Amino acid sequence: MRSTTATCCATKTNTDVAPSSQAVKQAIQWMLRLRESGNDPVLSEQCERWRLATPEHELAWQRVTHLHRELDLRAVPGASVAMQTLEASQRRLHRRQALKLLGGVALVGTAAWLGKDLDSVSSWTSDYATATGERRGIRLPDGSLMQLNTRSAVDLAFTGQQRLVRLRQGELMLTCRGDQPLQVQTRDALFESVEGRFTLYQQGDCTQLGVSQGKVAIHHPGLGEVQWIDSGQDWRVDARGAQRLERLDMDAMAWSDGLIVTRDMRLADFLAQVSRYRQGYLSCSDAVADLRLSGVYRLEDPEQLLHLLPQTLPVRLRERTRWWIRLEHAA
Repeated sequence: MRSTTATCCATKTNTDVAPSSQAVKQAIQWMLRLRESGNDPVLSEQCERWRLATPEHELAWQRVTHLHRELDLRAVPGASVAMQTLEASQRRLHRRQALKLLGGVALVGTAAWLGKDLDSVSSWTSDYATATGERRGIRLPDGSLMQLNTRSAVDLAFTGQQRLVRLRQGELMLTCRGDQPLQVQTRDALFESVEGRFTLYQQGDCTQLGVSQGKVAIHHPGLGEVQWIDSGQDWRVDARGAQRLERLDMDAMAWSDGLIVTRDMRLADFLAQVSRYRQGYLSCSDAVADLRLSGVYRLEDPEQLLHLLPQTLPVRLRERTRWWIRLEHAA
């Protein structure tokens, strides 16, 4: 009965009060997490406690779930797609009414709705995430330092029995503290260290590990036994197993200092790295793809970085817009 009363009160004040953008975002996160978990009872109870914590939480929940029903949203792949869905549904739900349902913030755009330019639902529903070009440092509950590179997302599971970080996408660097193992789960394997410092980069078909301090263990079914990696080593781990990388054309740790440090790196591979830190299209012609470059490049301004390349390589920038750049051979 109490739950029914709360719902009725929230419905009554929907047209007069608007929840904050933060409350709306949290409500959307709860909705997606419940759906992904198959309405797990423990998660449902946590969501219920969140709703009862403040009237604003309950109001945000009612508005998000109401709009979900009205627009029949089966998934929320991003603000742009949500806006397209909203536009297509104007005959069933007036635009002004829909915007009111989310307090005027949820579907206006990524800046107002999420506050960050994140790349997927998995990013903005994670415990910590970074936008394109963003790097972020987080102090973990055990005192360890975690740094997230651009377009990265992680979840934390810290209990009395384990310290676990789940890398959902992107790249992180961990400096471990404490006397218990700190574990990182990626799509390909489980990594573990006690006092190590290492990076993990989850790519499309593998996870790349770089160890700069201490030792890191790789737990992988294909290895048969735990593989311990020493400081100064780099490894590639995929579904089949693990392989040591003898020579890298880029410093795996430099991004934490805001740098790309290359060693005889192909231009095409270099541009693929730079594209991680900027929006839009970036490529090069086959004629210049195999040109090599070595140096130290700052990530704080990718556009300026690109405009410096013609000073050291026989290339020119073809720019249709600031979002579309292609490098070609200089005439």
